[in-house]
Amino acid sequence: MQKVAVIGSPGSGKSVLSRKLGESLGLPVIHLDSHYWQAGWTPTPSEQWDEFLKETVNGEAWIVDGNYTRTLDVRMRAADTIVFLDMPRLLCMYRIVKRRLMYRGRSRPDLNAECEEKLDAAFALWVWNYRKKVRPKVLEAIDLHGEGKRTVVLTSRKEVRDFLKEGE
Repeated sequence: MQKVAVIGSPGSGKSVLSRKLGESLGLPVIHLDSHYWQAGWTPTPSEQWDEFLKETVNGEAWIVDGNYTRTLDVRMRAADTIVFLDMPRLLCMYRIVKRRLMYRGRSRPDLNAECEEKLDAAFALWVWNYRKKVRPKVLEAIDLHGEGKRTVVLTSRKEVRDFLKEGE
């Protein structure tokens, strides 16, 4: 594993898994949220974002975590390993509420320092509908780009722990 794309719903554990995997494998971790969101939750313009992703995936070794379905193909084509955290909806909802409480008034470690943690109804609804609206696109992209790559779909915290033990 030298180029790992980690995908999943917000609250699925992408950032934590990526960090632990990066430590275990000695690979740099790129949290896409910390690059996409500029100060005050301002999104990076599409052209600039696409260029950043191209440069990132052309790197020698990396772990990239994030959703951004518009550019999912770019990451999957470049990856040698695809990890999809296909966690239960209620677990993801619990985690986004928990992290809102944990990081109230400040930014998370995997986010731009000028983006204070927030949780609004639109985001909660997006997480709630992830399995129905986004998951099929992720599975389709895995089918399209997964051939010849290690593809791992993790559906529970136990499976994540077991996967991390493999990498030790």
